[in-house]
Amino acid sequence: MEFELIAKTFQGLEEVLAAELTALGATGIEIGRRMVAFTGDKEMMYRANFSLRTAIRILKPIKHFRARTADEVYEQVKNIEWEKFLDEKKSFAVDAVVFSNEFRHSKFVAYRVKDAVADYFREKTGERPSVKLNNADLQLNIHIAGEECTLSLDSSGESLHRRGYRQEAMEAPLNEVLAAGMILMSGWRGECDLIDPMCGSGTIPIEAALIARNIAPGVFRKEYAFEKWNDFDEALFDRIYNDDSMEHEFAGKIYGYDNNRQAVEIATRNVKAAGLSKDIEIGLRDFADFQPPERKSIIISNPPYGERISADDLLGLYAMIGNRLKNVFKQGDAWILSYREECFAKIGLKPSVKIPLYNGALECEFRKYQLFDGKYKEFRSAGKELKERRQRREKGEKREERERRYDNRRPRGEKTGFRNRADKPWNAEPAKEWKRNPKEGEMTERRRPFNREYTDEEKPKRYSGIQAMSFDTPKSED
Repeated sequence: MEFELIAKTFQGLEEVLAAELTALGATGIEIGRRMVAFTGDKEMMYRANFSLRTAIRILKPIKHFRARTADEVYEQVKNIEWEKFLDEKKSFAVDAVVFSNEFRHSKFVAYRVKDAVADYFREKTGERPSVKLNNADLQLNIHIAGEECTLSLDSSGESLHRRGYRQEAMEAPLNEVLAAGMILMSGWRGECDLIDPMCGSGTIPIEAALIARNIAPGVFRKEYAFEKWNDFDEALFDRIYNDDSMEHEFAGKIYGYDNNRQAVEIATRNVKAAGLSKDIEIGLRDFADFQPPERKSIIISNPPYGERISADDLLGLYAMIGNRLKNVFKQGDAWILSYREECFAKIGLKPSVKIPLYNGALECEFRKYQLFDGKYKEFRSAGKELKERRQRREKGEKREERERRYDNRRPRGEKTGFRNRADKPWNAEPAKEWKRNPKEGEMTERRRPFNREYTDEEKPKRYSGIQAMSFDTPKSED
């Protein structure tokens, strides 16, 4: 039986996520702002959590309704047959986000949803399930936009960007979902070597290796929220988890460099924890000394912006990047994610593609630089620039047509529930990094830790307290 599902993502990655869902076999795909709605059965929900590289969370809506007061929310939630999802012996948690003039406090809405579930069981059985902020058996999400309310089950639990391979991280590490989205946007799928000359904790090289070998990002995860649901099909999920028939070898090489020795050590440990040491080479090297490999390669990098990570001479750093690209990396494409226009200007190259992307709360751009050896006229005569322009024009026309179809689906000004395209941003909870220290060595066997007991230090740390969370991406990822 198919049902409605919602995949959340970063702003700018919606089309990439929709393409992933299409390849996965999802139907009824509709692109919204920082989310993609689709339909699928239980297997599709499991696969979406396990396989999607650019999704942050997968929600399963169970009720849409209109409400103007918290009491109306209470009555609507209380009318749900909760024994289908929960019993008085289990625990639950409620996350809420509100964009409405009628509801001013998301926490109060969450409390009323909690009261409705508790009162439902108390009136029927005399007992009630407990509220557990961390690692609850059932996680609920209530989203209110205007008067339109959507109550959903959170099938993911911990944010999907937390793959599980990261042992340590440098300051302000690049989000794994964003890194995967950048690589997929570039069009790279392992056809040539890939270089990140400022790799930090190694996120881009690791995500690139997973893409090149077609390894599902969920293979490192300890658990998902749906594993605690009443209807969890363990045999089905084990079959999905252990199916490595689509994985393949990677003939190329991925290079990650950094001029910070600590970053190199951390990236090396993360690569080792992911079992990808054969595909990734991490080294201590300054970009000023960068020399590309002899084989064809592509650069994808996220240099410092001067916001969360400072640089002694930020503009000089970007001038040096441009100098190395022009004088050394003369064949191939370079994709750079950055924040400040003055930084891009110092690169001194004309980008062929500019894509707006959010890195946490920072409105960045992901720019492509086509590098060539020889004269610009010869490059144009080969049709490469014209091809790029044609592709961008066709992509823009498709986007405009999709937006026209979307806007014409309903009368202007009518509210649209969880697919509301109002000016209010969709938002989600902040997330905190967690660390664990597994045994040293490569990942040699794919075995799910169903029966293993973990210490408190090994367990993922959820953000404590009721959080503002919805179908939007987090504004920051600590």
